[in-house]
Amino acid sequence: MSQKYNRRDFLKTLGTGMAALALPSFLPDERGLGALSQSTMQLGRVARDSISVYSEPSDKSSILFQRFQDDVLNIYNSIVSEDGPAYNPLWYRVWGGYVHSAFVQSVRNRLNTVQDTFPDSGQLMELTVPYSDAYRIRSGGKWEVFYRLYYSSTHWVFGVVEGPDGHPWYEIRDGLVTLSYYVPAAHLRMVTDEELAPISPEVSARDKRIEISIDFQTLKAFENGTLVHEALVSTGLPTTSLDPAAIPTDTPNGTHMVRSKRPSVHMGDGTLRSDAEAYELPGVPWVSYFEIHGYAIHGTYWHNNFGVTMSHGCVNMRSEDAKWVYRWSTPSPQDIDVTTVYHTPVVVTNE
Repeated sequence: MSQKYNRRDFLKTLGTGMAALALPSFLPDERGLGALSQSTMQLGRVARDSISVYSEPSDKSSILFQRFQDDVLNIYNSIVSEDGPAYNPLWYRVWGGYVHSAFVQSVRNRLNTVQDTFPDSGQLMELTVPYSDAYRIRSGGKWEVFYRLYYSSTHWVFGVVEGPDGHPWYEIRDGLVTLSYYVPAAHLRMVTDEELAPISPEVSARDKRIEISIDFQTLKAFENGTLVHEALVSTGLPTTSLDPAAIPTDTPNGTHMVRSKRPSVHMGDGTLRSDAEAYELPGVPWVSYFEIHGYAIHGTYWHNNFGVTMSHGCVNMRSEDAKWVYRWSTPSPQDIDVTTVYHTPVVVTNE
């Protein structure tokens, strides 16, 4: 069994061990870094098996070499390329050349102060490093790698234990798997009540409306008919299965409504539709369900290819945009009885 911390041991560990919790696997193996701080430097994590590094910001230029899944790159600057592609012309200048942004997640590398007390219902936390390997504890107290968690994913933390490195690790429970798993505590930050406060609560719920365009791959939010927020999205891939029993992968057209919300969802094992190339997605953030069969608007950490269809029916958004929708739409996260609250309409069209 894992060792639980008493407060004296916990504070002693914090005082002597935090400086030793280095993250060498997150440091890009690149030249010319100088004294740049990893906490402020703009980084990108490769979010697919491999991506090509080009000599110019164009897929018409020569390919120099490959970068691979979970490599962390320094992003020196962003370029909107005249060569496109039109749906997403954003490229990144990295060491040795240029990479297209579609499968490079923008990340930071921030360590956090560790907390030692938690409510019985758990504390919502967000990952603030490019990735972190979570472990489970097998019989006999053996620690075994379980999931890899990614930047901007959110998780429910219920306690702190001594990890396999002798430092504080948080206990995560996600509702989909029956066992707990653990991650270095400094990798997660507490999500405060203030940052979940409703946006525009003074506007009548009946005056809010969401419109999602399949053709333009956009989500627009309106108050009293005035556009107040717009973001690129990735909706569902066209359904190709001829099996009438297969679940459609298109995002369903029509007028729906925000039905319920969850700040963290483990998508996988048929729990909710997810990206075509992803198999297990623990900690998907800021989920707003809008259709009875489980389609949702949610944050996305497994691609950066917004503006083109990518999902199995859900509406993928950048995590910061999904969080805005989560806070702005009704019912709000603070509503206890959602049956008595007006639900924001979600209109999905091909236009």
